[in-house]
Amino acid sequence: MPPQSDSAKDAPLSRSGRLLRFTASARWAHHATALLAGVCIFTAACLYISPLSQLVGRRPLVTVVHEWTGIALPVPVLVGMVSRALRSDLRLLGRFAPHDRRWLRAALRRTGTSNIPSGKFNAGQKLYASWTAGAGLVMVGTGLLLWFPELASLSVRMGATFVHDWLALTIAVVLAGHISKAAGDPGAREGMWRGTVSRTWANREHRLWRQEMDGHNDRDPLSDTLTDLRTDASRTETGRNPRDPAGAPPS
Repeated sequence: MPPQSDSAKDAPLSRSGRLLRFTASARWAHHATALLAGVCIFTAACLYISPLSQLVGRRPLVTVVHEWTGIALPVPVLVGMVSRALRSDLRLLGRFAPHDRRWLRAALRRTGTSNIPSGKFNAGQKLYASWTAGAGLVMVGTGLLLWFPELASLSVRMGATFVHDWLALTIAVVLAGHISKAAGDPGAREGMWRGTVSRTWANREHRLWRQEMDGHNDRDPLSDTLTDLRTDASRTETGRNPRDPAGAPPS
């Protein structure tokens, strides 16, 4: 069982017995980032799709709004990092454990992931967060080259334009998938909007996190299985139970 996270240590339970999944600071950072991303995507569409551009008009203003919302995208997370709970969530998003690899294998094979224990974030959420952070940095870098063309040569700017445009399209598709998954999971939506989730949902989708929040020290079932297999193998080789005191006769 991994060490208890800061959010699990500090997060109280609601009176209804529900589990606190996200603090107000984490929810604010998520909603503010989502709003900025939505403005970026909409203004980009207004700049690149002719019918929409003609409908909205004011192209110089749309360009300025697009540029500044793009630069502001990291701000909500940076401001929210004053919260220890949000910093703990970010650390968890960057850590992959053995159960995450099992989750990914099950997702790729389409064998179902509900029976695989997950921490506060499953492997898919961790990959999405990492990819989004990396893509966001690339978008900011290429966007600055387009905003300040004197910083690079023409060939570099052409390459930046190609990367910026196609990565923006990819981000829009990935975000659509993210929203679709959230729309199909009422428990996840509830956690992000209200901050709390039911124990039933937590036990089904994020069992290890639920155990951590409840103060349990349950072990990963697969880890226990592997330990038992090693124990049996050791018992066969030595002729005694390795859990027995040294020198004890075989059971």
